[in-house]
Amino acid sequence: MENIFDIKTEQDFLAASLKTFRYQYDNMEVYRKFVDYLKINPEEIESLDKIPFLPIEMFKNHQILDKNVSTELYFQSSGTTQMNLSKHFIADENIYQESIYKSFEQFIGKPEDFIFLGLLPSYLEKQNSSLIYMVDYLMKKSGKPENGYFLYNHEDLFKLLNELKDKKVILFGVSFALLDFLDFCNSSSQTLQFSNTLTVIETGGMKGRKEEMTKDELLKILQEGLKTDKIYSEYSMTELLSQAYSLGQNEYQCPNWMRILMRNVEDPFSYEKEGKTGAINIIDLANIHSCSFIATQDLGKIVGDKFQVLGRIDHSDIRGCSLLVS
Repeated sequence: MENIFDIKTEQDFLAASLKTFRYQYDNMEVYRKFVDYLKINPEEIESLDKIPFLPIEMFKNHQILDKNVSTELYFQSSGTTQMNLSKHFIADENIYQESIYKSFEQFIGKPEDFIFLGLLPSYLEKQNSSLIYMVDYLMKKSGKPENGYFLYNHEDLFKLLNELKDKKVILFGVSFALLDFLDFCNSSSQTLQFSNTLTVIETGGMKGRKEEMTKDELLKILQEGLKTDKIYSEYSMTELLSQAYSLGQNEYQCPNWMRILMRNVEDPFSYEKEGKTGAINIIDLANIHSCSFIATQDLGKIVGDKFQVLGRIDHSDIRGCSLLVS
């Protein structure tokens, strides 16, 4: 397969997607059975909207993996011990690492230029988190001695952020933990001194810990409370190896090797036009050794060359990273 990170044009993306589709049909048993069940002839697929998208729930009950590889590394979705959790087996860590680096660089900057802090308590407390792997990797590339994680020690984070107020800092935070931290800041007698060199990247996830609010409300609260305009968001999931970023306004951008399509909620083989709400289908070409074509249970809409995430389809199970709605 050609290097997906060299994709520049829509023609490049289409060609790589069709090649990936045929490779995965030939080499991934679960995906091949799914396509065959739909009575689709792979040789007749010539456009993105004709490619069958595997329901994301399949990762809960099946090993979605290239028959030509073996691996013991996997990422597991967040959730309670009573839930049937998704597993995404990773055959090539280098692809994930390159995807992390290049998407971060494309939208935010070189990781080497930032100090990375993580306020990700629910993820740190579980094993096999793709989010923790991502932040670990960015910290490693950064190499700054101040890099580190925080659980519920808000006072330590508060002090460190004030000490670093003139340095370029990325704070990755799960939504409920950022709000808890902001509550601590507001109740503290100390004065917030965070400057606009602080960039907050919220990763979603309320997990019933806070009253539900829209994404726009969350971003506004964080922006005002932390006194920075740089409140960004990251959209990914256990079953992906790529990340989309929102640099404000709850509008996400995909890296060059990733695309979003909005399928009709009632008819999975038809697609919504720009501005119309649909269910999110994701093409992630970094998933070369699992499945690159995934039908999620998230709702969204296309806005120009970006997309919005609007919540969950009714009656679908709650996912750890997707409880905020807009």
